[in-house]
Amino acid sequence: MTDTDRKFDVRTIDRFTRDGVVDEKEHQKYLDSLPDVADKAAPMESSFVHGVLDEDVDEDDE
Repeated sequence: MTDTDRKFDVRTIDRFTRDGVVDEKEHQKYLDSLPDVADKAAPMESSFVHGVLDEDVDEDDE
């Protein structure tokens, strides 16, 4: 990861913008410079299982 990548990393950009390290114009210029890789995306299927993360759910309650 380069210093530029770190500077505009999605995990830090809010803090860097707030602290004045990066301004909105600089961030937008960086975003505009990124290549379009949409054609490399792969389709993905998913399903939602209700309650799977609930700790209190008993199988008998469903």
